[in-house]
Amino acid sequence: MSTIKPKKLEVGDTIAIIAPSGGIKDDTDLIRAERYFEKLGYKIKTGKNLLKNRNYLAGTDEERLEDLHEQFADKEVNAIICLRGGYGAIRLIKNIDYDLIKSNPKIFAGYSDITALSAMFLKKAGLITYSSPMIQNDFGAEVQNEFTINSFFKAVNDEEQKCFATKVYSSGNANGITFGGNLSTIVSLCGIDFIPDKKFIFFAEDIGEPVYKLDKMFTQLLNIEKFSENLSGIVFGEFTGIDNEKYLSDLFNDIASCVNVPVIGGIKISHNTEKLTVPYGSKSAIHENYFIF
Repeated sequence: MSTIKPKKLEVGDTIAIIAPSGGIKDDTDLIRAERYFEKLGYKIKTGKNLLKNRNYLAGTDEERLEDLHEQFADKEVNAIICLRGGYGAIRLIKNIDYDLIKSNPKIFAGYSDITALSAMFLKKAGLITYSSPMIQNDFGAEVQNEFTINSFFKAVNDEEQKCFATKVYSSGNANGITFGGNLSTIVSLCGIDFIPDKKFIFFAEDIGEPVYKLDKMFTQLLNIEKFSENLSGIVFGEFTGIDNEKYLSDLFNDIASCVNVPVIGGIKISHNTEKLTVPYGSKSAIHENYFIF
């Protein structure tokens, strides 16, 4: 399937905020984010179910799906930014109207659990999305992080970013579309058709996972024939809250030794405050010590 890159974000455009995954109990970050974008000259819409809660989800599956479909169908909306991650996106993927997504391409931004939607939008609709900051803790922070904000606006305005890798586990050059995101979320898609048909550079990050589980998740992906065949490079982001730094370093070296592709790390793809925005499904490259997208 050919890919579709949405139009650039321009001042005066309308940004919709939805919550396809987890909900919030406190709307402080939401209010701050709305004011932040409005001050920059953007208009804001919110999903009608945005502030609903059902246990650990932002409302029922039907309510969250309704907001997703409505904002894609809304011709006034130019971009959709997710409220937060958590869990819940994978519960929606079988009922998403991918023809609606394909017919109404627009910026779709989020990371963590939202990775499931980015992967499936790419696979089923060919839409390039953005692994990016979200409303909670990012755009809605008391003080926005300059690096994070600058990377986001570069990405949604189609400006190339060239990021220096502090670690090279296996040297070389590679080209491919960007694919990956939050590792545990990507692995949760195993069992359905989610792997791109094109050569890809796999980027990954996670939070709070012991190293043996990261090992298991990487191994699960590398054991999939199509994944290994289409893999042209690996970019390790930040894996925060782990149990053993040496184990993690050994794991990265082990992975690099068993794949015949360039492998680099130390890239600020992360759950941390300082994070890159990476177009998801767009052309990218590993060139020596750099990840270029």
